[in-house]
Parts: sequence; C-alpha cells; structure tokens
Amino acid sequence: ADVIEELEQTLATPTPLLRGIADAMVEEMERGLRADPHAPLKMLISYVDNLPTGDEHGLFYALDLGGTNFRVLRVQLGGKEKRAVQQYEEVPIPPHLMVGTSTELFDFIAAELERFVETEGDDFHLPEGRHRELGFTFSFPVHQTSISSGTLVKWTKGFCINGTVGEDVVAELSSAMERQGLDMKVTALVNDTVGTLAGGIYADNDVVAAVILGTGTNAAYVEHVDAIPKWKGPLPRSGNMVINMEWGNFKSDKLPRSDYDIALDFESLNPGEQMYEKMISGMYLGEVVRRILLRLAHDASLFGDVVPSKLEKLFVLRTPDMSAMHHDTSHDLKHLGAKLKDILGVADTSLEARYITLHVCDKVAERGARLAAAGIYGIVKKLGRDRAPTDGSPKQRTVVAIDGGLYEHYKKFSSRVEATVAELLGEAAASSVVVKMANDGSGIGAALLAASHSQYNVVE
Repeated sequence: ADVIEELEQTLATPTPLLRGIADAMVEEMERGLRADPHAPLKMLISYVDNLPTGDEHGLFYALDLGGTNFRVLRVQLGGKEKRAVQQYEEVPIPPHLMVGTSTELFDFIAAELERFVETEGDDFHLPEGRHRELGFTFSFPVHQTSISSGTLVKWTKGFCINGTVGEDVVAELSSAMERQGLDMKVTALVNDTVGTLAGGIYADNDVVAAVILGTGTNAAYVEHVDAIPKWKGPLPRSGNMVINMEWGNFKSDKLPRSDYDIALDFESLNPGEQMYEKMISGMYLGEVVRRILLRLAHDASLFGDVVPSKLEKLFVLRTPDMSAMHHDTSHDLKHLGAKLKDILGVADTSLEARYITLHVCDKVAERGARLAAAGIYGIVKKLGRDRAPTDGSPKQRTVVAIDGGLYEHYKKFSSRVEATVAELLGEAAASSVVVKMANDGSGIGAALLAASHSQYNVVE
C-alpha cells in the first residue's frame, strides 16, 4: 500500500501543474522562434506557406519514408466538388538497404516508384505537357532550406547509411529517379507532422495544428510570420508559415520526472534528449510500466517470492500489450493475467497482483495523456485561442488534428487527452476547440502540398 501511495504521488498531474507546463511550452516555443541556441524546441521553419484550400486539381504523387516500410501514393484532385481519389502501396525496405549506401537505398525507392507509376490506370490523368510532381514525406531530422530541399541531420529508427548526412535528400532522390528514367519532380519536402497538418486542413478548414502521438511524438502548427523573429526571407503572401516544433525534445523543470523516468533516460540510447517524448509516447509508456512492476516485485513481492527474470529485460513490455491489459474488462482480469504469463512468464498471478498491474497501467497512461494535453493546450494558448470571446463576437472554431497509433488504438489514452484539453480550456473556450483523429494525414498531406506548391500553380 505504501509503494502504491508513493507511486500515485509520483505520477500525479494536478491541473495547476499542467497549466505551468503549458506556460513553459509557450515560453520555449517563443525562444525557438527567436533562434535562441539553447532552446530545446528547435521550432523548424517548414517553408510551407501555402496550405491546401480544397481547390487543388490534378494528379500528384507522394512518397512517405519514415521507417522500415515506405508508402507510395497517387492522388487525383478534383477541386471542392470531386475531392480526392487515391491509391497507395506499402513497400518493405530490405534490411541490408537500411545499413548500405545512399545510392542503393534511393535506387530501390525510385525503382518501386517507377513500378507504381506504371499502374496508373484510367482514373488518373496527367495533363498534356506536364511532369509528374511528388510530395516527399521524410520523417528523419532534416535542416530544411526551401520547400523542396533539405539536408539530412542524422539517421534514426535503425537506419545507418554512409554518406547521406549533410546531403540534400531531395537531390539524392531526384538523381535516383533520373537514373531510373522516371520523369518526376519533387515539389515539396515535408515532415510527417507537417503532412498531417496539410491533410487535416484539406478535410477541415479550421485545423490550426497537428500532433503525432505514436511510437514517437511531434507537433506542427500555423504561425503568423510576424511572430517568427528568426525568419529572414521574403514575407510569404499568405502571411503564415507552418512550424515543425520537434516538441518531443521539450524539457522543463516543470515536467514531473520520477525516478523511473530518470533511470529510463539515463539507460536510453539518447540520454538527456527527447524528455517529453519519453513520458508520453508509445515507445516508452510500456517501459515505464515495466520499471514500476519490477520495483513492486522487488519491494512488495508483487509476483510472489521470486522476481520474474523476464521482468528485468529492457522494453520487454510494449505499449500495445500495456493497452491490451488496461482495456481488460473481465471481472477476474483473465486477459491481463494471460498477458503477464505470455510476456513475463508468471504462470500464476493473484487477483490482487492483476488489479495492481491494471492500476499501474492506468496511472502511467493517465499521466502520459495529461502531459500530452498540456502541450496541446500550450499551442492553443500560443495562438491566442484559449479563451472564449468576451466582446460578443462569434466563436472561432479551432481544430487540432491528431495522428498516430497510440492515439488511434489506445482508447483510454486518447479519451483522457481530449478530456484534459477540455479541462484546461474551461467550459466556455472548450466548446469551440476540437481535438480529432486525422487518419493517415501525412500521406495525402504530402501530395496536397505538392499541389499547393506546384510549379504549374494549379490552384485557381
């Protein structure tokens, strides 16, 4: 009981604390927009200043490279009346190409893209005399230099390819397409969060921000160019610029980091980085639960006299398994017990041990969801949309589009995100702020950004 009580205090996220975190988020956003070299939030300029309007026409392609698979997408846009017709394919990347050379990887991608183009069919029409245009979603750290160029900062997610760091990834892909004889031009290079924002705004004009809550986490939003002191280029006609926050790296002494978080960070591959991500994203929630269960096994004999050896293994408990245990509604928690047996090799758990495990899952998910909601509230606050108008003017609808498997599949997590955003806003403001799922926004978003930044300027 003492250990559980201490755990509840450690993982508590009272509303005043969340408000303090949101204020710290706003402060760090402003530091990043000023190009403060010590700001944890880089607030990257995406060079996306024309967001989709729904008037886009024509045939566009998208390539989404962000993990062990990549997706190729073809979209026929027919303006507001006909909207979008799309087809896509998912292609696994052979493991040897993830650690080979840049030429081998991009040649493989270009060949698959060429094969996909050949299956175009009668529903898709490229106007006479035009090149095919491509939106390229590249979910690795990139220093963007224009809407269609950016140099790779580093590979992540198991990729380790020689010679690409510091190179323009669009130039690499374009050279590979040329070698393949594929007549296609990259007109937009986008981060997946920026793509989600574009896809979200196409479906709903009132979208102002997009958040990814999946294995990792990030956010992007539409900022007025006057609020970006570090912007040095010509002012965009729209007056707006999409900012890729890279908010997983948000850090603040307001974040309630427990001993479990500190140990997890210390033993991670990137200690001292991605502090916020390590408290809220799908990569880490199950691992936090494992560390708490291990402590309970040691200090309170949760699973009997012997500590299960598998429980000592880093990342043995994945967030999808945590979610499955958390959603067990059987009276004796038999599904949760079966999971503990499969994952930890604990053949016989007491009902009390199962209920305590459920409680731990609940507290870790609740904390992650409430901290994510504080970040969303911070963005809404930065945009001045956290209050209902007092002068009688009509309410402005504000929509935050969310994508990612954690948010989509872990219902007890996503419902708490939504409830906490409403709690932080208060009743009057919450009625005009919508947090909603934007399924696979980033794929179609990249094709839409290729259209809105097309060299033929197809937007009427």
